[in-house]
Amino acid sequence: MSDTSSILSPDQMAEAAEDAAFAKATGGLLKSFLLGLTAGGYIALGFVFFTTSQVGAAELPYGVARVIGGVVFSTGLALVVLTGAELFTSSTLTLTARASGRITWGQLLSNWVVVYLANFIGALTIVVLIFLGKTWTSADGGWGTVVLNTALHKVEHTFLEAFVLGILCNLMVCLAVWAAYSGRTTTDKILAVTMPIALFVATGFEHSVANMFMIPLAILIKDNAGGEFWATTGLDASAYADLSWSAFYLDNLLPVTLGNIVGGGVMIGVLYWTIFHFLPSRRKAAAGA
Repeated sequence: MSDTSSILSPDQMAEAAEDAAFAKATGGLLKSFLLGLTAGGYIALGFVFFTTSQVGAAELPYGVARVIGGVVFSTGLALVVLTGAELFTSSTLTLTARASGRITWGQLLSNWVVVYLANFIGALTIVVLIFLGKTWTSADGGWGTVVLNTALHKVEHTFLEAFVLGILCNLMVCLAVWAAYSGRTTTDKILAVTMPIALFVATGFEHSVANMFMIPLAILIKDNAGGEFWATTGLDASAYADLSWSAFYLDNLLPVTLGNIVGGGVMIGVLYWTIFHFLPSRRKAAAGA
């Protein structure tokens, strides 16, 4: 008989998730900010790994290349989970603690704002390092080409498309984080997060924090790459005119962030809170009446 003593039950996972959400919202804003910096950096590094995996991958079948990219990107969330970093997308699960009345709306929103800004700064830190290190010139500019093409596709979604892709993305991210609560070992947690994250990346769903890395880096490359880069890659700089800060903020980051809140906070957090907290409480109250 297999030993499952180290595995949490669904009820216990829901309790662990709510306790973690409560701890995040009440642990202090400075702590959340510092942990948010690391999370933004780790997710950016996951996209660095993804980009490297896609250089030359056009020769592979589309699905194979995307799955490889998704699996390596999951490194980012694995690092977030294992180190206790605070990621905005998974912090949307604090809605469970709010639903239980353990935190106020002010505590929830303060945590979201601080973590979101810290994630942005952390991601931009990796943007600057990658840009100054000229990683984007690797493979005769092939690395930068992947960044440009990936980012351009992201800002070309309609508002509705970006919103829905944001929902789908954080549905998977928060499922991954939720599932990770079931494990007690490093291996358990890495296995729990890998496939849901690989699914969202491979399919092209939209993650606000990941986009805080990819699109700003693409804009920097577009605006600052010299003629040698464009000549070497054979790319037409004018084809990337849609890559702008306004397009990033309004056409991608805004709708994707809203979608991430719905997908993670509501469709995972509130749903599982209803199943494992609200409904049992009603049954107990009815039985005691």
